[in-house]
Amino acid sequence: MSSAIVLDPESVDFATLRRLWRGAPARLDNGARERIAASAEVVDRIVAGGETVYGVNTGFGLLANTRIPSERLAELQRNLILSHACGLGDPLPRHVVRLMIALKLLGLGRGYSGVRPEVIDALQALIDHDAMPVVPAQGSVGASGDLAPLAHLIAALMGFGQIDVAGAIMPAADALVRLGMAPLELGPKEGLALINGTQASTAIALDALFAAERVFGAALVAGAMSVDALKGSIKPFDPRISALRGQPGQIRVAAQIAALLDGSAIIASHARCGRVQDPYSFRCQPQVMGASLDLLANAARTLTIEAAAVTDNPIVFGEDDSAISGGNFHAQPVAFAGDTIAIAMCEVGSISERRTAVLVDPKMSGLPAFLTEDGGVNSGLMIPQVTAAALVSENKSLAFPASVDSIPTSAGQEDHVSMAPIAARKAASIVRNVAGVLAVELIAAAQGIDFHAPVATSERLGAAHARVRGITARLAQDRYLADEMRALQAAILDGGWLDDFTIA
Repeated sequence: MSSAIVLDPESVDFATLRRLWRGAPARLDNGARERIAASAEVVDRIVAGGETVYGVNTGFGLLANTRIPSERLAELQRNLILSHACGLGDPLPRHVVRLMIALKLLGLGRGYSGVRPEVIDALQALIDHDAMPVVPAQGSVGASGDLAPLAHLIAALMGFGQIDVAGAIMPAADALVRLGMAPLELGPKEGLALINGTQASTAIALDALFAAERVFGAALVAGAMSVDALKGSIKPFDPRISALRGQPGQIRVAAQIAALLDGSAIIASHARCGRVQDPYSFRCQPQVMGASLDLLANAARTLTIEAAAVTDNPIVFGEDDSAISGGNFHAQPVAFAGDTIAIAMCEVGSISERRTAVLVDPKMSGLPAFLTEDGGVNSGLMIPQVTAAALVSENKSLAFPASVDSIPTSAGQEDHVSMAPIAARKAASIVRNVAGVLAVELIAAAQGIDFHAPVATSERLGAAHARVRGITARLAQDRYLADEMRALQAAILDGGWLDDFTIA
């Protein structure tokens, strides 16, 4: 563990979260453990003093006014977890569950939640042993926190449900035995501290955002390749244009595309051509994708703050031994971030599909129809473009904001909810779809560049072209393309198309 990330709840940045998402080992810092122990002592004093405190010695939600006797407090916390572990749907990916656990450690590590160090040890052990509870994706409305997903996470530590131990899924009780762990027994307040919180929504949203970062880098490469395939103008990427507008994302996108095209012999070959303006999907890339980049950067800021936020309820304050009920579990900031990612990436896919449509249209591109030399007998890239259009249309439906919806729960006590996990899951679906749209564009752009041989593209785009050709060969005649398209989509999601690119 010497190379592990030290999780300092007082200092979390986007780069650290990215490393966690990629699977770097992690442990909570010692200072956090001291704060946790002190907070647990506050809860002990509250219980000993006999004060009525929500979630410590009362029921939950509409039952908050029901006082629970001291001898039943352990039963109260156990029942809370079991009653709330009622999610449905496919399991969250194990790397998302791992990120959930790390975020829960960060939030608890602030020292305002009243859990014992033993709880932290149990969560830490899951990371150390690569043992990820099986957590259903559906069942949370994003307030009072992600109750059902987090309950499944904690139920596994109690011996209920299932745990994926390094890829082998087994009953949680068996997994705990294999790991040498005793089932977790919860003390006062601990169950509520563990399931009140936004860690599931935030983890899903961060997963979508980090995937979007990779996909956005590929979109810049694909857009630049398409400009070369079209024999388009580089003038729209002149930094003076973007500087006059001043939007930071636009400035960055223009600079990236110009740098990717720098040194292209194809660009040089038509320096004095008569074309005045390219279609918007080519020359307005800085304006459209730059605006998307700014939205992604804002989502990164929100989610970085949320990663170490105290989002359970009530919150325990040691200076006066108080426990105050509030609403930090409401995931509205995460919901807006998820919808922001969805909308931003929807437009990245939309403008990509339009570039592909131009390239396959001989009237627009000057290239062979559907980028095939033997048209008629061969359909070329006719239907891949249709696939891209279908994905873009699906994304438009998915991009409708979940955050503007609400539905009352818990007999009206929880009468406004965020829908953050739904926003985050939709964003993740959109990002995957955009990777598919870009796979089609990269195939089309590579095919267009091939038609300009022996005149070559730039060195950087040449490397990207070679990567495309390592997955899908030049389309000389019609063949079965679905597997190659899927492989290229996966390669986009794997990243590496623009290694130095980050959204924040």
